[in-house]
Amino acid sequence: MIIKRLIVQNWRNFQHIDVQLSERQFIVGPHASGKSNLLDIFRFLREIAAGEGGFQKAVGARGGVSQIRCLSAGDDTDIALELHLAPNAAAAATWRYALGFCQVSPTLTHERVWHGDKLLLARPTAEDENTPERLTRSVLERNSDAAYRELTHFFQAITELQLSSKLRHFPDVIQEDTVERDANGQGVNGLLERIASVDEETRGSRLKTIEEGLILAVPQFAQLAFIRDSATGHPHLQARYSHWPPQAGWQREDRFSDGTLRLIGLLWALLESDSVLLLEEPEHSLNPEIVSQFAPLFFGMHTRIGGQVLVTTHSDVLMMEPGIDSSEVLMLAPTKTGTEVKAASDIDVVRRLLEEGLTAGEVVFSGNHPEHPERLGLLE
Repeated sequence: MIIKRLIVQNWRNFQHIDVQLSERQFIVGPHASGKSNLLDIFRFLREIAAGEGGFQKAVGARGGVSQIRCLSAGDDTDIALELHLAPNAAAAATWRYALGFCQVSPTLTHERVWHGDKLLLARPTAEDENTPERLTRSVLERNSDAAYRELTHFFQAITELQLSSKLRHFPDVIQEDTVERDANGQGVNGLLERIASVDEETRGSRLKTIEEGLILAVPQFAQLAFIRDSATGHPHLQARYSHWPPQAGWQREDRFSDGTLRLIGLLWALLESDSVLLLEEPEHSLNPEIVSQFAPLFFGMHTRIGGQVLVTTHSDVLMMEPGIDSSEVLMLAPTKTGTEVKAASDIDVVRRLLEEGLTAGEVVFSGNHPEHPERLGLLE
């Protein structure tokens, strides 16, 4: 199942969004245009569905409603999200979920769930009106609501990849909130725990595929293995290289380069499930020739099995694949009243250039460059 349509009101940079999403969706725009804030919509819903504080915790983690609401909202102060979920981009929506909330408490202003054409839930209900405190929680965080369990599980399964070298080089200075985010897969420790959590056969099969990829991408890479520390039981990855002498030992993940770790994390995430996968600028620390293969890799390893990849990028190399359709690219454009979001297919000049044979990498970044970057070199 994928997110087929996204409708947003007053979320951070965005006064309004109404876009169709594909199985493989690239998100491009200038610095500070809101690419991370757009992906944060899906993190927000995942955090609500995860329970343990749910809606209130998810809002609080972002500094409260005042920090989430678009500065250009004016008198229209409520924040609203609506998502249409479908088996694939060509199919009709099987689920629709809508959530609205305001500053007070914070409190839900509405919550609606449709399955097909049937409206299953329309809040506030009479029970909500009699007990207003109920509107401080979402139905997604109630384990007892079996009718919405598929929807809840879908949001819970949203994953992301943000490997932080800080987590492996400076473990003693990690703050509690960073450790919690790491458990959701944003750091090396989280990645190791996710690898350790699957059964041995599945883990071995996935690591074999990753090993094959590393042999192709990393010079003289030979072997990848999973172990547990004999003293602590902590999971580790270890590697060997073909140019090492026979007596040389294995190298653990704390000695891997950032690029090697990021590639391992990316490949594991693509193999891990058929859920929505969020990727923020996956090109970091990686050779351009490797990055140039990401677009077909996303399709071949994740979307083909029913998953969805939402990826932000500043890399024209990543977008050079001729097979990228204009509907697969969302372009963010800052304005005085907030950032506008449009599919490249809805921008005539971009669509025409792509139809004439230019790649997305040659077209969609033209408006993203700073006006006078060369002046940076003149600073004293």
